[in-house]
Amino acid sequence: MSGEQAGGQQGVTDGMGVLGVLVVEDEPVAAEAHAAYVMRVPGFAVVATAGTSQAALQALQEHRVDLVLLDMNLPDRHGLEVVRAMRAGGHRADVIALTSARDLEVVRAAVSLGVVQYVLKPFVFATLRERLLAYRTYRQQLHGAEQVGTQAEVDEVVSGVRAATEARLPKGMGEELLARVSRALREAGAGLSASELGEAVGVSRVTARRYAEYLCEGRLAVRRSRYTGSGRPEVEYTWVG
Repeated sequence: MSGEQAGGQQGVTDGMGVLGVLVVEDEPVAAEAHAAYVMRVPGFAVVATAGTSQAALQALQEHRVDLVLLDMNLPDRHGLEVVRAMRAGGHRADVIALTSARDLEVVRAAVSLGVVQYVLKPFVFATLRERLLAYRTYRQQLHGAEQVGTQAEVDEVVSGVRAATEARLPKGMGEELLARVSRALREAGAGLSASELGEAVGVSRVTARRYAEYLCEGRLAVRRSRYTGSGRPEVEYTWVG
């Protein structure tokens, strides 16, 4: 829905109103998922999506944007260049990077440019929700204030925007294995059954299926039926995140 306005959420009572979010992501499925995630968090509304840096900068001109969710790997310009162009153009919206870019130099450059959060793909809804809520807490602390009085207040504001909260996985699941399963699906190039996925990461079929289903719930993978010509079709999982 590049450039299209979205309706705001109701029931925000902290005096700030709804914060407008611009989603910048060139993969349509991921952009749709990120926008859906944002709209599930109270106090936020997606005002536009963009698949290129040019469309993103145009959307900043056309909409009131408080926060940009920015992919670093765009087809026409790197995300860091988008941030630089934003600042050169006078746009003061905060930026949260949602990206698979793991290069330490990119992370350092993002921090130096004022990117307030850096979230690695793949992630699930709970991860983004906690980052958005931490950001909203930071905005609440600044709302209506012109200055801070103590070092403790400064520390509280800084820690609020950079809160390193982590989403809680379901009981019995681990971040390390989730990352391995995600990587196996991403690098497979085709759908994998639970048995094939388990063999790829060294776990049982049941465990592999549990993690794959979790990724499907987060819209990072999809399940499809694989027909082999005899018997019941087998379920396979394909990475889309």
